[in-house]
Amino acid sequence: MFDPRHLKSAKLLLSSLFIFSAIIFVIHAYSINYHDFLHSATNKEPSENLQAQSHRFKEQIRSTLSNLPLHSIQEENVRIQAGNQNDLVAPLGVTELERIAWFRKNLHKFDILKSNNSTRRFHSRVLEFFSRECEAQFFMTWISPAGSFGVRELMSVESVFKVHPGACLVILSRTLETTDGYTVLKPLLDSRFKVQVVTPDLPILFKGTPAEAWFRELIKGKKDPDTDFIVLKPLTGLRNSIGAQSMDLRSKHWTRLNNAVLIFDMKHPLLHEFISEFALTFDGNKWGHNGPYLVSRVIKRLLKRPSFIFKILPPMAFYPADWNKIRGFLRKPKTQTESKWVEAKVLQLCAETYGIHLWNKQSRRLTIEDGSVIGKLALNHCVICNHIFSS
Repeated sequence: MFDPRHLKSAKLLLSSLFIFSAIIFVIHAYSINYHDFLHSATNKEPSENLQAQSHRFKEQIRSTLSNLPLHSIQEENVRIQAGNQNDLVAPLGVTELERIAWFRKNLHKFDILKSNNSTRRFHSRVLEFFSRECEAQFFMTWISPAGSFGVRELMSVESVFKVHPGACLVILSRTLETTDGYTVLKPLLDSRFKVQVVTPDLPILFKGTPAEAWFRELIKGKKDPDTDFIVLKPLTGLRNSIGAQSMDLRSKHWTRLNNAVLIFDMKHPLLHEFISEFALTFDGNKWGHNGPYLVSRVIKRLLKRPSFIFKILPPMAFYPADWNKIRGFLRKPKTQTESKWVEAKVLQLCAETYGIHLWNKQSRRLTIEDGSVIGKLALNHCVICNHIFSS
C-alpha cells in the first residue's frame, strides 16, 4: 500500500543511489547525503572561498592529470572526438564466457576500475567539500565520456541549483575530472555554484560491503562485466522510499519497482540486501535483471519482514510516463486539444509528481521541443538556460 505520509516535511538524513544512465532534473528542493560521506556543515564558508572555487577546480584537475598516464588522456580525447566507444562496449550476440574473455582482454582500458594516489583521496575530498555550508547535499555519478555530458545532462544539474542555490553537488566521475569536464561545468562554476567532481576509488567504496568479493573477481577478469530523470516536488519529506514503475489499476498494488531513485537512511538494511542480491545474482545477459527487476524481487521477498521499514510510492511519484510514452512529453502541441493537454499535464505533474524518469535509452535521440511538457518544465527550472531546445 502507498503511504500518504510521504508528503510530511522533515529534515532527514537521506541516501540516494542513481543508476548511471539516469538524468536527474530537480524542480523542487531535496537533500541527498551519500553513505558515510555525510558531513553536516557547522561553519559558514568565507565568501572568498566561493570565489576561488573555479581556480581550485582547475588546480585539482591539473593535479589529477599529472598522475595519469599521458596515453590514457589522449585515448580518451580521441574517443570523445570520434564519438565512438566501441572499444569499450562488449560485443553483442556472444555467450557469457565469450564476453568475460573480451573483458579480460580489454580490462586495462577501464580506467574507472583503477586506483591511484588521486583516487585514494576520494573520501577526504568529499568530506572536505561537504564541510562547507551547504543548503543541501547532492550526489551524482557519471561514467560516460565527458563529451557525452550534453545540454540535457547539464540542464538536469542546473535544476538542482534553481531550487537550491546554496546546495553542494558532488559528481563522482573520472571522465569529468579532466580539462574537458571543466569546460562542461564552467558555466556553473562561473556562476559560483558549488560543484565538485571527484574521481571515485571503487576498491574503497566496495570495501566492507557484500559486493567486495564480486568486485575482486571483476577486476581479475573473472566476472561478466555487463553494464533521465526530472524531479518536480520536494523530497525533503521522503524517507526510506522507493518508487513503483507500474501498478495493477484494480488492486492498487505495484507490479514492478524501479531503482532510478532510492532514498534511504544511511546503513538501512534494505540497501545491504540490494548490494548482496547484486553480488550474488548479477547477470549481464538479461536486461533489467541487475536494476528494476533486482529491487522488485528483493522487496517482494522482504515485504512481510517488519524489520524492513520503507515506503513504496505510486508510479505518479517518479514514473508518470512509461518508457513507450515519454515521447509525448517531449513533443510540442500541434492542436488546441493537445495544447490543453500539455497545460493540464504540467499542472498535474507539479502537484502530484516528485520526478519524471526520462527513459534516456528511448528519449536521448529526441529533441525537447518548445512548448512541450518537458520544455515548459525546463524553462521554469534552469539557471544557465542555454540551448534547451537543442537537447
